Amino acid sequence: RVVIDNNVCEDATVIQVDSVNKNGILLQVVQLLTDMNLLITKAYISSDGGWFMDVFHVVDYHGKKIRDKDVIDYIKKSIESDTWFTPSLRESVGVMPTEDHTSIELTGADRPGLLSDVCAVLADLHCNVVNAEIWTHNARAAAVVNVTDESTSHAIEDPKRLWTIKKLLSNVLKENGDVEKAKILSLPVITHRDRRLHKLMFEDRDYEKLDGTEDGRVEDKNSRPDITVINCVQKDYTVITMRSKDRPKLLFDIVCTLTDMQYVVFHGMVTTGSTEAYQVMVQ
Repeated sequence: RVVIDNNVCEDATVIQVDSVNKNGILLQVVQLLTDMNLLITKAYISSDGGWFMDVFHVVDYHGKKIRDKDVIDYIKKSIESDTWFTPSLRESVGVMPTEDHTSIELTGADRPGLLSDVCAVLADLHCNVVNAEIWTHNARAAAVVNVTDESTSHAIEDPKRLWTIKKLLSNVLKENGDVEKAKILSLPVITHRDRRLHKLMFEDRDYEKLDGTEDGRVEDKNSRPDITVINCVQKDYTVITMRSKDRPKLLFDIVCTLTDMQYVVFHGMVTTGSTEAYQVMVQ
């Protein structure tokens, strides 16, 4: 059951979600709200036991309440729909087959011109790049590239051609001294790209700090988030407290990270100010 109320709070639309608890439901609700370009200003999370009861205070990118009836109806129908909560395939979220394109995943060491080299290889192999997104962090790079056959504008199905694409892209990555880390999904799929890129970066261990700072820049220690982790042995919980500069998608990124680390959020509280976000997660 989803209740959306514009009267209970003066400066935000309140979305209350009551549901049977399902694996990954918190991430999927936060993902939906984030994909709709809604900013979560406050959140109260409770999913201990068999029931999921969460409250989100949201505004649009202009800081206004959600007044559009079509948008409100879409949020309600999307969250309440059983088919929207698609089960994950292995450790991915939001993956389903399509014949429109072929997805290529890449991870490796970052360097100037990497994306240009990848696109050049694909162009030489008569692949049309439908869309692509690349993330870099700590001198590591991860990319999800969706391509079609230049002649048919559909997914590439020839196994030999797929093998050639993978081999040549792996050679591009090996120029950085990396082992082979080019992957072409066995079935043409579409993926929630932000979610998939989170997982690719995590699996590539981008969180391991390198000596020095990236690109020679001096790190501003005052801008770093303040994170504390406390184990409550008596209640069998770990309490994570985070205070940081606020930004769009912050809650989505945090929930993704905790999910990738195989943690489950039982209780949580999120509040944001004009520039700062304060979050408490109990797991």
